[in-house]
Amino acid sequence: MNFKQAREFCSKRRGASLDTKWGSDLVYSVGEKMFAVTGQEAGYERGFSFKVDDERFLELTDRPGIIPAPYLARAKWIKVEDISTLEDAEARALLQRSYELVFAKLTKTKQKEIGHE
Repeated sequence: MNFKQAREFCSKRRGASLDTKWGSDLVYSVGEKMFAVTGQEAGYERGFSFKVDDERFLELTDRPGIIPAPYLARAKWIKVEDISTLEDAEARALLQRSYELVFAKLTKTKQKEIGHE
């Protein structure tokens, strides 16, 4: 999976929206809550950050090319500096899980508005 495919995958999640924040960061949200962030400056990819399960945080950040996400590590977000370090299926599963973790924290009303995947 490359960054373009990861962005397409995030865009296709039910209720997902895309916004640009902090200058050039592309932020994917569900119910106005972020579930993935990637930066892009003049065609230069700057990694992909997303939320992971608490128990997977240390395991994933021990891998080469994956670090605690700046400013978001305390909330168990990781930054994948080179998305090709993950197999396609694992990258999709981690992005899907990030979406699910954020979706689960939305109010029941907001969840109902968006619907389930």
